[in-house]
Amino acid sequence: MTFKGLATQVLMSKIERAINSDNAAAALDKLSGSSQGFDLAEIVSKLQGSGGDVARKTKSWLGDGPNESISASQVQDAIGRHEIAAFAKKLGMDSDEASEKLAQILPDLIDKSSQGGYLIGSVGKKSFLAGFTSRFLKKSA
Repeated sequence: MTFKGLATQVLMSKIERAINSDNAAAALDKLSGSSQGFDLAEIVSKLQGSGGDVARKTKSWLGDGPNESISASQVQDAIGRHEIAAFAKKLGMDSDEASEKLAQILPDLIDKSSQGGYLIGSVGKKSFLAGFTSRFLKKSA
């Protein structure tokens, strides 16, 4: 399974309007702002490239310690208002609501997809997938 597959599942569990996997996946494709579709590494790069407070917070998600929270406005500034608007449109919500949801989802998604400061290279391993799902749902419940 890919990061996009994992992110699609998380999105569907956290946003009521992401009612099916095709809808959720199409919304995720809008976040990277490229024709390549959703790329968690690209999202991390955008967040880290914002510098300052956002880069520091992103580093906390990649690391093995506690996660720092991020505001909706920081998500919009880092990822891009156009990308957030396109994501929101696919889910039938406004950009502010989408930014709030992403501010809640991204820290845990990136945290659970990383280890030792880096994104995990292989998400196709059964043990990783089982661990990711159980850790994410327990922590987010």
